[in-house]
Amino acid sequence: MSTTPPEVRERPVIGQWVIGIDVPVVNERAVRASAGILFLAGFAAWQHSVLTGDLRPMQLFGIAFALEMYLRLFVGTRWTPTLALGTLITRPQRPEWVDARSKKLAWMLGFGMALTGCFALGWLGLAPAIAQTICAICLALLFAEAAFGYCLGCELARRVSREKPTLCSGDTCTYTPPRRGETHRIHDAGRSALTDRSNEP
Repeated sequence: MSTTPPEVRERPVIGQWVIGIDVPVVNERAVRASAGILFLAGFAAWQHSVLTGDLRPMQLFGIAFALEMYLRLFVGTRWTPTLALGTLITRPQRPEWVDARSKKLAWMLGFGMALTGCFALGWLGLAPAIAQTICAICLALLFAEAAFGYCLGCELARRVSREKPTLCSGDTCTYTPPRRGETHRIHDAGRSALTDRSNEP
């Protein structure tokens, strides 16, 4: 764990320094809130295109989504609109810090899918169903992250990266879940202490 104050270290493009953590991190709660915002906007655009055949809202969402991912990857996470809004919404909650390196791969995946969808609708001139399918996959991944905390890019980073992430959402990097039929064992130190005192004569 790093003891160097964050203010004396160079600010990373992706994430931020937090005292006691030696890698740049992002707040998972803000990221999930951001994913929920993007999902709502994207689903509305996708549904409109499917029901009416008008692809313009989906094109606008694809451009906005690609721009959002570009800002996160190359300009700085502090400058991305939905992530800033997600941070504001989750400000009263205790942050859940996760390794920024795993999020980088996830956002690269999203950026690539957004560009592919835009090219399919624009220069490539492919059938609208192809772009709608790409958008649907992207929306499914956004929903999985917002609702269940599942990040496909993070999972890939955990499996293939040379430098394995050390902080993952839900402690999936280090936590071994119970087998089917078993229960989670959580030691409540405060409750145990209270129980011990209550048994004193």
